[in-house]
Amino acid sequence: MRTYLTKRLLLIIPTLSGVAAVVFVIMRVIPGDVTLLILGGDQTGRIDPQQLAAMRHQLGLDQPIPVQFAQWLWDVLRLDFGKSLWTGQPVIEEVLIRLPLSLEVAILATIVSVLLAIPLGMLAAVRQDTWVDYVIRVVSIGGQAIPSFWVGILVILFLVIYFGWGPPLEFTPPWVDPWANFQQLVWPVVTVGYRYAAVTTRMTRSTVLEVLREDYIRTAWAKGLRERAVVIRHALKNAMLPVITLIGTEFAFLIGGLVVTETVFTLNGVGRFVVDAVAHRDYPVVQALVFLIAFCFVVVNLLIDLAYAWLDPRIRYH
Repeated sequence: MRTYLTKRLLLIIPTLSGVAAVVFVIMRVIPGDVTLLILGGDQTGRIDPQQLAAMRHQLGLDQPIPVQFAQWLWDVLRLDFGKSLWTGQPVIEEVLIRLPLSLEVAILATIVSVLLAIPLGMLAAVRQDTWVDYVIRVVSIGGQAIPSFWVGILVILFLVIYFGWGPPLEFTPPWVDPWANFQQLVWPVVTVGYRYAAVTTRMTRSTVLEVLREDYIRTAWAKGLRERAVVIRHALKNAMLPVITLIGTEFAFLIGGLVVTETVFTLNGVGRFVVDAVAHRDYPVVQALVFLIAFCFVVVNLLIDLAYAWLDPRIRYH
């Protein structure tokens, strides 16, 4: 296990380096020039070429792309992601302002989806082709079919019309005011959690149904074990490997993938920050955020693989 863990940790370095290189090149070959966006030009839209050249030199964009990438990578190794081209603030400070909100939404939405999905998926599998199974399947299919942002809009309209509630405009951390934090995030969490609970419910149902047809489950029934012991102790644990993979991937995606949901609920999270940075050609911000999201995916995948060995004793890493 120690050798395997060391190899996986070392593999993070080339993985993140490759992601960083691809994003770095893409941001510089897509149409648009950040210096033109920053300067804007005079009333006629014209920009002084000397002023443009001076701005490109100031931002370091007049150097060859390999030189720019090498300099940026060296700064990253020192945990220096540069400064935003638009605000002039250190990128790490801009990210840390928004990361707690995105992490909180991702963690709470994942908890909601797990608490809903695993019991419902297991119940639907055990009560296959009964009215209970049909109801759970309809609700889960609805959660997959309806986009989260549309559910969010309906929730806001309902709350505004009947309760006069609107989403707060400023994020309050839980350690500052837990109640205000709960009021702001409860509906985004429920909206996102329902969407991912629907996906996880269907996965749980499918895997549990597959395991329930195995020979060792028939042996457990033949021994006279109770239904709870057969389903939870023998079937559920062996059916959890694909479900754990899905849950981990969803969690990593939630950190930076809730652009529309954050917009609907006026949440200043990482997802909106990524879109704004791409629109403004804010190279340091985009590179830092993609690097962060890639790091989250790599770490989550490592934790998922370690969870495999814990759930299934037959899996051994060397």
